[in-house]
Amino acid sequence: MRPTNGSRCGPCGCSNAARKTEPDRAARPAAPKGGTHLPNQSRMAICYDFDRTLCPDDMQAFTFIPSVGMDADTFWAESNQTARMNRMDRNLAWMKKMIDEATRTGRSIRREAFEALGRDVKLYPGVESWFERVNGYGRRRGIEVEHYVISSGLREIIQGSAIARHLSRIYASSFLYDAQGSAVWPTQVVNYTNKTQFIFRIAKGVFDENDDAVNRTMNADDLYVPYPNMVYIGDSATDIPSMRVVKNKGGFAIGVYDPAADQRRTVYDLFEDRRIDFFAPADYRPGKPLYRMVSKIIDLAAARAALMQETEALRRTVAPYARYNAAACALRELEGAEQAEVSRLLDAYRSGVQGNID
Repeated sequence: MRPTNGSRCGPCGCSNAARKTEPDRAARPAAPKGGTHLPNQSRMAICYDFDRTLCPDDMQAFTFIPSVGMDADTFWAESNQTARMNRMDRNLAWMKKMIDEATRTGRSIRREAFEALGRDVKLYPGVESWFERVNGYGRRRGIEVEHYVISSGLREIIQGSAIARHLSRIYASSFLYDAQGSAVWPTQVVNYTNKTQFIFRIAKGVFDENDDAVNRTMNADDLYVPYPNMVYIGDSATDIPSMRVVKNKGGFAIGVYDPAADQRRTVYDLFEDRRIDFFAPADYRPGKPLYRMVSKIIDLAAARAALMQETEALRRTVAPYARYNAAACALRELEGAEQAEVSRLLDAYRSGVQGNID
């Protein structure tokens, strides 16, 4: 006797009234529900601001500004005034200022000249060895760690720095160069609000700045890096949009401050406003608070990946039962030859189920 409306369907326990049966589909082996793409759970991305996060000053201040006979305060005051007077993005203003001052003083504005400036960028303690150290710790915990810079500074300078080879990608402002190799126009301008797009690009594995696929909806199982496995490290209020995105998506935001000046007002405010999860001196040496924090986040990612593997193993255990259950439900809706065919499948599915389900 078939179950009446509102009754339960024997082995499967489903409500017949709430179900539309599709016999041919029900009889087929069903894929387990949920994600099966575990490798991304073992991948982690650390995103860094650059100026005053990895180095103690603006990158232009180390060599470029002195080389054109200016002090940093004057350079930035004039640049910001240009931005205000022209309702201009501040980053566009300093990029124009760099070209104007270099041209005025006869300095090269070729790509290689800007990259050469990167060699003079002074980094915070431990930064140069940080990446290999963190990668090594990640490998020991079964986590692949990738590093990205998302900066409003000049990409060419970062590319010339001592750490460029450790970075999976550098997202920063940059110049267009003419046939003679001289800078003539910005190709990319990164400010504090559009920094957030790069968080999504990294998470989705859509790395090219011109790839609109970043706007497509993507299931969590298909992400290149799960949001909870993302860390953003920055130093100031200009990092707030990126910090919020990472934090709201389940990742971690860390504020850093200059260990020499020990000025903590900004990180205290960020912490009080719940913009960051942790803060620490910008000291990247082993054993220091920042390294301990990141190590614990890696530990958490490793534990999460291990638990996901346990869940996936249980899904595989349950899969034969799910197929058996679907066939049992379908059997009660069928008659004649179809019923006989599904009945044979039911016996085959039952043999693959572990344990007693009677």
